[in-house]
Amino acid sequence: MSETQLRTRAHAGVEYALQSEKLSLESSSQTVDGEDHGVAVEAKFITPLDPVIETADGNRLPSVPVPEAHKINLLKHKAEGRSYRPTPVRPRGLSRFNLGEDAKPTQAEQEVQADAAQEEEKQADRESTDTHLDEAIPPSHTHPLFPPLPLYGPPSFTRQLQCAIFRTTSFFLSNAFLAVIVLGAVFTSIPTLLHRCWLWLTFRNPDSQRPFYDEELKRAEIRKQQDAQWLTRQRKSGQTQPDKARLPSLSNDTYEPLEGGPDKLICDIRYYARRVGLDAEEFKVQTEDGFIITLWHVYNPTEYTPATESVRKPTSPEVFTGEGDGLHGHVQQQYHDGNRRYPVLLIHGLLQSAGAYCTNDDGSLAFFLCKSGYDVWLGNNRCGFNPEHSLLQYNDPRMWAWNIRQMGVMDLPALMSRVLEETGFEKLGLVCHSQGTTQTFVALAKEQRPDLGDKISVFCALAPAVYAGPLIGKMYFKFMRVISPGMFRVFFGIHSFIPFMLTMHRILPGKLYGAMGYLVFSFLFNWTDTRWDRGLRDRLFQFSPVYVSAESMRWWLGRECFAKHKCVLATQEEGHQEEIEDESEEEQQEDCMAQRSDRAKTAWYDEHVPPMALWVAGSDDLVDGRRLLRRFERGREPHVNVVHSKVIEEYEHLDVIWALDAVEQVGKEVRDVLWKTMPEEAKKICRTISGVDNSDPDADPGSPKSEAQEEKSP
Repeated sequence: MSETQLRTRAHAGVEYALQSEKLSLESSSQTVDGEDHGVAVEAKFITPLDPVIETADGNRLPSVPVPEAHKINLLKHKAEGRSYRPTPVRPRGLSRFNLGEDAKPTQAEQEVQADAAQEEEKQADRESTDTHLDEAIPPSHTHPLFPPLPLYGPPSFTRQLQCAIFRTTSFFLSNAFLAVIVLGAVFTSIPTLLHRCWLWLTFRNPDSQRPFYDEELKRAEIRKQQDAQWLTRQRKSGQTQPDKARLPSLSNDTYEPLEGGPDKLICDIRYYARRVGLDAEEFKVQTEDGFIITLWHVYNPTEYTPATESVRKPTSPEVFTGEGDGLHGHVQQQYHDGNRRYPVLLIHGLLQSAGAYCTNDDGSLAFFLCKSGYDVWLGNNRCGFNPEHSLLQYNDPRMWAWNIRQMGVMDLPALMSRVLEETGFEKLGLVCHSQGTTQTFVALAKEQRPDLGDKISVFCALAPAVYAGPLIGKMYFKFMRVISPGMFRVFFGIHSFIPFMLTMHRILPGKLYGAMGYLVFSFLFNWTDTRWDRGLRDRLFQFSPVYVSAESMRWWLGRECFAKHKCVLATQEEGHQEEIEDESEEEQQEDCMAQRSDRAKTAWYDEHVPPMALWVAGSDDLVDGRRLLRRFERGREPHVNVVHSKVIEEYEHLDVIWALDAVEQVGKEVRDVLWKTMPEEAKKICRTISGVDNSDPDADPGSPKSEAQEEKSP
């Protein structure tokens, strides 16, 4: 080895050490001698735009800007005397997975590239210490909807000062913003309150016109009787938890409640599962960037024994390492062929948690699917109610440098991988609501992680959040869009978004918190409880809000991303062009096939995309589900197979999971679609689903549609 090469490697080694320290958990002055805890080694690319940092102790640190990731890899390889071939950057607007014929290099270009590669290898031996390493790093290339996240290095005086400043300013400004929202919610509710008082004073019932008023009264009386019977048994037996065999049941099924009495209004999925005769266990899952997230498993306690705590702990950050073998799955071991339960994973919406699927007693989607015969899993996104990471602490800004991309590209695969590992299946059914659909639509795109589609038998999207509704133009949302990214961080910080909301969640009584939660969220998102069971309304808000990052809210509401483009995967210009094409197609149907062929070139999804089923809330001001249906109907996504679609005109955004008739309107159809799209191999070993019509198991699940299902926008 020549002296020049030695100098080059030595110089690269020094630069590598500096870059490693820049991306490590702590600086070298804070690292304990002899320990490699959190020391950055290299970058691992989950997707070409999602690098995470691997540390010497086998842990992971969250995503960093692409140039910084390439730089540490380049320096590492140079210090070791190896060449580095980073992923080439594709032209803007073209998918990295499907470039099309026009983007393929010609024969002459290929020969030039081959000669250049040979010359580069020769040049590597002649490099001097004056080589500019940064020049070899591909330039940062991101979709305009996903701008790069900020890079926060290891703790230092400067960074700690920066965090302290943002934490102080955001404490006052974000809480002032929250106070304005609360006051606005209170003041706008005064006319409604006065109207109700007037009706009572004139001997009229203000609730008599509610669509499910009689059903609400009936359910309230049943709950009252059940609570009284539970308390009576408890006093007579002298037991804290009465024997379930001795407790009378007023339900029509054979599931005996394991909890009872007046509702405690607590944030506990297991408590509400036990009230309907089911139970739940909590698994911990590690994402590929080191976050520890929560996965709930709902089960029938008469046929399943929960796993031990050691089994439910987080495993390796690697995903899909042993899918399909079921060798380590505690769930898999308890069911035998012919009686297995097909796994279904449910993902929640923005500012919510998985408990949103568990608040309506037997009318809860999670409990309904479990009692129908499915193996139900409830996934929570990162941070939730208890922010946790394998290396980072709550006060570290790197803990909060994430948005919808990371939830889709990191959280969703981690949850899916753990479910498939535990159950031993090759595929699962995926049911998502609101933001859960957003992160899935992002993850499945051919520029993200399209291979996830091969592990999903059907994607059921409830109130799909892809296109923005008119609500995005409200004054308080416009304020967030007007301020610059820097001012957004001054107002809302670089950590969690308005954490005072979680403080109020912990200290306020459940009934008061539920009432305030309804007023605030109704004011913000134009929701009403018209179709909900008002007797359970306070319970509905015990599972929200959760911790989310300020960067995530900036993605939704800031000036650069969703609020600007009003779409998840299309820019403002592309959306405008789409509207023009839709209008011209309505006026002129000729050349329709040619137009659709041209549109397919800009498709989001490729052949990996799973079948989709959509339930659209027709009175939803938050998102525009009809426009998504139009995109699919008009050939813009040739690979998407919509096996079921339904527009429920009277439904608002949350009615798809909380309405009194949600089981009839949505739940039963979700149950049927999951069964009809289940792989044939799985059907042979799974139990028959209760309530499903099996007269024609080979029938297309999308073919028989009711009149309501055909109510789509023109």
